Amino acid sequence: MSALDAPGNPAMTIVEQEAEHTRDERAFGFWMYLMSDAIIFALLFATYAVMSGRDAGGPNGHDLFNLTHTFIETIFLLLSSTTFGFASVFLKAERLGPVLAWLVVTFLLGAGFVGMEVSEFHGMVMKNAGPDHSGFLSAFFTLVGTHGLHVSMGLSWIAILWIQALVRGLTPAVASRLFRLGLFWHFLDIVWIGIFSVVYLPGIL
Repeated sequence: MSALDAPGNPAMTIVEQEAEHTRDERAFGFWMYLMSDAIIFALLFATYAVMSGRDAGGPNGHDLFNLTHTFIETIFLLLSSTTFGFASVFLKAERLGPVLAWLVVTFLLGAGFVGMEVSEFHGMVMKNAGPDHSGFLSAFFTLVGTHGLHVSMGLSWIAILWIQALVRGLTPAVASRLFRLGLFWHFLDIVWIGIFSVVYLPGIL
């Protein structure tokens, strides 16, 4: 007798088995997506490393970057990763209210991060330091802007899943999507630490 057929542990129905298999396939596909995204960011980091010294005699990182501003951005994103972790804890406990509440906090912190990044870009453009000014600035805007675009996509995803969880509850499908969103959000956190370490700190120091 198999473990699934043992008393107190009834065998899964065909529908349940197919649903679990589908979730496993989607989780695998999402890991493949994250790997491809990591390759894209690796290429952008490499491009920035090559172009970082090519400022065409114009402003460089020391002239443009504000460590206080960037530090606050970093705190926002790190905190959002922590609050998403709290949402994941309550997801495992199947407590809908706290999951929804922590997702709202995560969204607000992520939105604050994006808002500060847009403000930084606008300020640089107003100083005649747009992406068309030099190779350094083109690489900077591409790398940091791509990360910001990913965060914006993550915010849209949080909003959609928040509504799904509110309407449907913490069904296995919703829980699976929240798990994948968590992987995506923490991945963006790791990428930002790389950007802070490779782009901002060397540019300021």
